[in-house]
Amino acid sequence: MKKNVIIGSVFVIMGLLIALGPQVLFKVCTHGESGFPLCHWTAQAEIGIGLLIAALGICMIVFSDLKTHLGLSIGLFMAGLIALFIPHSLIGGCLIDTMACRKVAFPALTVKCIVVMILSATVLVYCEIKSRKPN
Repeated sequence: MKKNVIIGSVFVIMGLLIALGPQVLFKVCTHGESGFPLCHWTAQAEIGIGLLIAALGICMIVFSDLKTHLGLSIGLFMAGLIALFIPHSLIGGCLIDTMACRKVAFPALTVKCIVVMILSATVLVYCEIKSRKPN
């Protein structure tokens, strides 16, 4: 049970960092090269995905069934993957490498998304191994 709380709490924290990071911690630039605020829309999309990751982390804390954790970890991995694709290919940001979104916000998002994906893959493998053990 204690493992559930620790791992779930890490997912909640990472989800909140993904959601709030581009808004508060590592602010994206306010305008794009062509005048379209792609960075703003990337940051807005990350709010939704980050809150989804946080909600799945809360579910990881609340529910203790092994098969539920298996499903939650798959959902967390996919949410981390989508959160990673948003700034890099789905929406994007400024085309200039010296802008704040490219220098700080997107690399920070990348690291947070990779942490979510690695941790969820680890939980997935753990749940799979544990479910195959005879009782």
